[in-house]
Amino acid sequence: MISRVCAFALAALTACLGPFGLASAEEPMQKVARVAFIDPYSPSVTGPGTSVFWARLQELGWTQGQNLIAEARWADGRVDRLPALMVEMIEHKVDVIVTRGTPATIAAKNATTTIPIVFASMGDPVGAGVVASLARPGGNLTGLSLEATAEVSSKYLELLQDTVPRLSTVAVISNLDSSPYPKILVKHLERIAQTRGLKLHVLDVHDPGTLAGVFRQARRQTQAALVLADPLTITHRQEITKLAASNRLPTVYAFLAFTDSGGLMAYGADPLVLFRRAAEYVDKILRGAKPADLPIEQPTQFKLVVNLQAARALGLTIPETIVLRADEVIR
Repeated sequence: MISRVCAFALAALTACLGPFGLASAEEPMQKVARVAFIDPYSPSVTGPGTSVFWARLQELGWTQGQNLIAEARWADGRVDRLPALMVEMIEHKVDVIVTRGTPATIAAKNATTTIPIVFASMGDPVGAGVVASLARPGGNLTGLSLEATAEVSSKYLELLQDTVPRLSTVAVISNLDSSPYPKILVKHLERIAQTRGLKLHVLDVHDPGTLAGVFRQARRQTQAALVLADPLTITHRQEITKLAASNRLPTVYAFLAFTDSGGLMAYGADPLVLFRRAAEYVDKILRGAKPADLPIEQPTQFKLVVNLQAARALGLTIPETIVLRADEVIR
């Protein structure tokens, strides 16, 4: 399944980023907008999201090769590459920078105070110091926020408690230093865990080479796990889901694509919806709107994906109440 999604994403992206230029001699001259999309992952990890973004821009009247020049750059999971990619795009004199995720957004903010920045998704933009407020962000940034509410954070633990009998301890796995967001989310989770009678073991992972050891530790100390979304965990999601399976550790993921890699359950906002909305923000800015005046949106609908194949391999029975609530069930 992953290979088909990745092939689609790469083919669509190649088509979108084909030869660019100004309008032909037979067409009237138009102002050409230059839009940069900078992603901390790779095309295969991101999937069809960028293709959806460029396609929505075209629906809104921005045709690549005519009045739009598209720039796409990928950090391949290396957050340390993001500042250099931002500098490169500034040197290309882009009109708008589009980012995905908190690390890329922070890198863009640090690179420019004048070029409009639209984040297709990030954690808590206020808590991360990126904007002044959701209603009136101020400055040159706006976009879509995945700020963790108590309700969303509680859902992860609820899914595990409903699935794992007599659950008492949960491992929370993330690269806590990737951005401010994982630490903010952990604070939510620790508070909610107390109300649910759960004990959390927060396992910080900075090097993919330590993932096997982290999961062995989680197996010894806990009964289930929650993997948060950050560049390291998302980039290595196939390895992570295999480690969760080999350690027989029921795991919920805060990023939907983990279930495509064999993960048990995932809960989160649909990234394709966020990419489409990001394109609409870019369209408004290219037509004269100021980022400071565009309120930051938060998703109101979240998807639950359940992988019954992974459940059977773990010897678990997913409650029918969860299966019926799921937006997608992998059988």
